[in-house]
Formats: sequence, structure tokens, C-alpha cells
Amino acid sequence: MMQRPVATIPPSRAGAESPGGSSSSSSSSSSTSSHHRNNGGGLLALGNDSNQTSTRSRSPSIIVRTGGSVHRHRRRDLPWGIRIIQKVSDWWFPNLRVNRDTWYRVSVLVLTYISYTSYHMSRKPISIVKNVLNHNCSAGEVPVSNTTASCGWAPFDRDDADVLLGTLDSAFLFAYAAGMFVSGFIAERVNLRYFLSLGMILSGFFTYLFGLAYSRNIHNLSYFILVQALGGVLQTTGWPGVVTVVGNWFGKGKRGLIFGLWNSHTSLGNILGSLIAGSFLETNWGLSFIVPGAVIGVAGFLIFLLLVPKPQHVHCSLPDHHESVSSDMSNDDSSDFPSTSTSIRAARKRNGRYNYTGDYDNSESCSRLLDEDDITCGGDAREDTPMIPQYDPDVKVKAVGFTEALKIPGVVEFSLCLFFAKLVSYTFLYWLPRYINNSTNFSPTESGNLSTLFDVGGIIGGVIAGVISDYSGMSATTCAGMLTVAIPMMLVYETYGTESLFMNIMLLILVGILVNGPYALITTAVSTELGTHPCLMGNARALATVTAIIDGTGSIGAAVGPLLAGPVASISKEHGWKYVFLMLMVADVIALILLVRLVSHEFRRYFETRHANQLKMIDGRFGRKTKLAVV
Repeated sequence: MMQRPVATIPPSRAGAESPGGSSSSSSSSSSTSSHHRNNGGGLLALGNDSNQTSTRSRSPSIIVRTGGSVHRHRRRDLPWGIRIIQKVSDWWFPNLRVNRDTWYRVSVLVLTYISYTSYHMSRKPISIVKNVLNHNCSAGEVPVSNTTASCGWAPFDRDDADVLLGTLDSAFLFAYAAGMFVSGFIAERVNLRYFLSLGMILSGFFTYLFGLAYSRNIHNLSYFILVQALGGVLQTTGWPGVVTVVGNWFGKGKRGLIFGLWNSHTSLGNILGSLIAGSFLETNWGLSFIVPGAVIGVAGFLIFLLLVPKPQHVHCSLPDHHESVSSDMSNDDSSDFPSTSTSIRAARKRNGRYNYTGDYDNSESCSRLLDEDDITCGGDAREDTPMIPQYDPDVKVKAVGFTEALKIPGVVEFSLCLFFAKLVSYTFLYWLPRYINNSTNFSPTESGNLSTLFDVGGIIGGVIAGVISDYSGMSATTCAGMLTVAIPMMLVYETYGTESLFMNIMLLILVGILVNGPYALITTAVSTELGTHPCLMGNARALATVTAIIDGTGSIGAAVGPLLAGPVASISKEHGWKYVFLMLMVADVIALILLVRLVSHEFRRYFETRHANQLKMIDGRFGRKTKLAVV
């Protein structure tokens, strides 16, 4: 059964149960008012009467009951930057009143957006610098200064340069894929502010080490592979961290649109990384890595100062991940904890089944993944909490295991689909500048700048996919539709993209929309939806695990694509790139096939809902006619 670490006494019974009668009530009132005075009434004051049903002072902790759950909070849990803002606002703007929930949610979106933008900015330069590490000498390119007299920077100046460059990509991406599964489990158990900030600072350090090879004249292949692999492991701290933080703050409503806009950080990071790398490409390619490394390090320090991972830490209202389910139970006062699990059990009893977006299938595959004893109340990671702590009775929810997460309907299908969708997207990410450079007369810098249009299309595609998913409620169908159109469009781009600059620009944007739309939707809105599935009975800590499984599987595909692209392109100087595009089209076909079952379920649910609505309309009309006849 569920256990509460703190017993809260209703105000109406406080006098009766206290030896001093009214003295207990007045003591409680004094403690509460003292708490509000200490926190001030400024911009980000901790106290929030609208979200607190009862409070009790307990130095050095404050116990707050919010939305039926008991949370432990210490003032020193707050990031230093938030504490400074609170003190400044209390001192200079004591009477200022703002919507704290909105303020914090906007700040979380902005900070996580900056965070993952810098992650992608730091991993993009390698795709731009490839054209300098190995020159197209047959086209008459002159090697940049400080390189060997051959075509590029040793050891990438050989005929098998494409294979070696593909090995660099694979070292990063396979390490990223392997680390992603581990990173998700760690993210569930640590303070996400520490997790993200430390990961960003160390990622910046290894990006700097790659650029250091230019000034130190390093030509050892093992050095480049090792730096790429370790950088890939540290980059895995980004995605589970930011998705979990945003999932903690935002509920189900308009999730596709919010995540569609928010997920543009991926493409924006690629664009900025390309432009920064291109600006130093022909003078000092080492700065193409050092500058993005410095930027992500500074951004990591900003996250450490300002990020609030959970609403409970600042006593904001909790998001409703299944509002259609829980709203029906909002008037049920029979339980001290009207939690999501209570609402889900009632909804199961009424409806009998849901699909992966909230429809429960009454089968063993989605039987109770968590026992009630796995869900307890307590505190969250604090400033003085170790990165990977021992068992603490304050930990509220037992973490979800790998096997339990795989049982959530839709996780396996979307994970495998993302494997192939990300294979296509990352092949474009790492090889598009080189393809443009080899198939046109553009210089390496011009090729890198032109390749950013693919990411511009990715921003548009992520927003379009999110809006369509929100409007229709059919995420799998949205992905399938975009994949279907993307397959022929890649063939059109390969055939006609080199005809003119205008054709290249237009087709590149269109391909970016269609390729990155499904990838963006699956890694954001769908991952969050599955991570808060009713089968989890309100266990929000499963979000990092589900995100890690889906994106980890996709990251394996992201590693396989660039690894295959180099050898496939080197098969033939005339037709090698045609084989690469054929490989990408086959990958999208497989991704489409993997979604067939989910698409059929979505259409079946759509027609069942439509039929039920028609019956309601008919019943309503018949009822009105009956009333008129009686009159």
C-alpha cells in the first residue's frame, strides 16, 4: 500500500487533536505565515497559496502537500541563480505579482532549448571539416595551410579517406548509442541539473580536444577515434535529461505543438554549428571545434545556475499527463491521494482498453507494470544528494526497468521505426556537405552553408508534424504519411538537385521537412506520451527510461547510416552517391512498414470514435423529437 512520510492534519481537526486546542492551530498558522514572510512576495517567491493545501515548517525542510502528494523541499535545493533572482525581486520588486507557473515553464523551455542547441552545435563541425581533412584534389582544390602536401590532413589524405571519415562518425555514434541506454537509467536517479550541466561541460572539453589537433599537429588516427568515442558517450547526457525535464513541467495538452517548436533546437544547433565551422574552415579548422566547445561549456554553467528540473522544487502546480482520465475523478474526495493511478483504475473499469497514446489493451502485455508498493511519497534529489545515491526512503517512485518499459504498447514499434528514420537523418547530417561538394562546383565553405537548408526544413517539419499530431491525435499516421512522401522526394533531389542552385535549395528544404518531421515527432511528443502511459500508474520516473530506449535504438541507426555511407559512396566514383540515396530510401520503406500496425489501430479508433459520435447525435435528435411528441 502507499505510505506517506508526513501525516498532514486537516485544519478542521487540528484543535481537537492538539493538547492545546487553539494553540496548535495558531502555531500552525504562525508557521505558515512565517514561511511566506521568509520567501517574500516577489517575482519567484516559493510560496503559492493556490497550489498549497497545507504547509508545515520543519527546519531545514519545508513539507508541502501539492495536488494530493507530499513533497520535501529544502531552500538550498534551489539553483543559485534562482535564489539570486528571488532575493533581487524581493528587495526591488516586493509587490510584483506574476504567474509563477508560466514564468517557470517558459524558463524551462528556454534553458533546455539552449542546452540541446549547444549539444548539436558541438557535434556538427565534423561533417563540415570533412571537406578539409580530405580534399577533392581532382577538382583542383588547394589544400589549406598547415597540412601535408597531399590531399588533406593526414591520416585522412589517402584514397580510403571516406572509409576513415566514416569510422570517425561510427566511433562517435556507436558510443552515443551504447551510452544512451545507460544514460537514461542514470538520469532517473540523479539531480538532472547536475546531470545536464556536467555532461555539457565535459562534452565541450572533448570537442575542444578534437580542435586541438590542428595547433598541436596531431595526425594519429587513434587519437581522433578516442576523442570522438568519449565525446559520444558524454553527449548522451543531453537528450534523456532535457526531455525528462520538459516532460516534468508540461502535460498532455498541445504537447505535439510545444515539442514541435521546442525540437527546432536540433536543427538550429546544426545550422549554428555549420556556420561557425564554415567561418574558420579555410584558415584554422581547429577553431571550428574549439568555439562550439566553449559555447556548450558556458551553456552548461548557465544550466547549473538556473534550471529547475521539477515543479515540486519550487512548489508549482503539477502537469496533467492524462487530463482526459484524471479530470473525471477530480470530484472524488474519498481518497487522501487522488493520484493518476486512482484515475487510471477507474478509467480502466469504464472503458476496458487503451492504445499506446492512452488506450489500454486489457492484456498481459500491458498488465500492471508497477505494484502499488512501488509508488511511495518522499523527496527528490537535493543539492547535497550524491550523483548516484544509495537507496533513500525519501525517493518517491521505484525506477522502471528495461523489460517493463518495453511492455508499454508502442515502444518497440516506435523504437525500431526511429532506428531507420534516424539512419536517414544522420546520414544527411554527416555526409550532406561532402555530397554537395562532390556533386557540384561549390567550395567546402559554400557546401557547408548550403547544407544548413536541410536543417531549416527540419525546423519546419518538426512543427508541422507536431501540429498535425495534436489536431488528429494520430502520431503514427502522421509519421507514416511524411515517410511515404519522403521516399520519392529523396530520389527527386538526387536526380535534379544539381541542376541549379534554386532547385538545390527548394528540394533540400522539402527533403528536410519530410525526413526530420517523423524523427522529431517520435523523439519528443511520442516519447513523452509513452513515458507517461497509463500502464505506469503515474510513475513519471519512467520517462527517462522510455526516452533512452527509443532514442538509444534510433542512435544505433544513426551510427549505422554514416558508417555505411562512406563505403557505399566509394563503390563507384560516378554512381556511388546514387547507391547511398537508394540505401536511404530502403531505410524509409522499412520504417514505414514498422508503423503499419499502429496506423491500423489509429484508424480503427478514429472510425469507432466517429461512429460513437454519430450515435450520440442520433440519440440526441431522437430524444428531442420524443419530447416534442409528448408536449
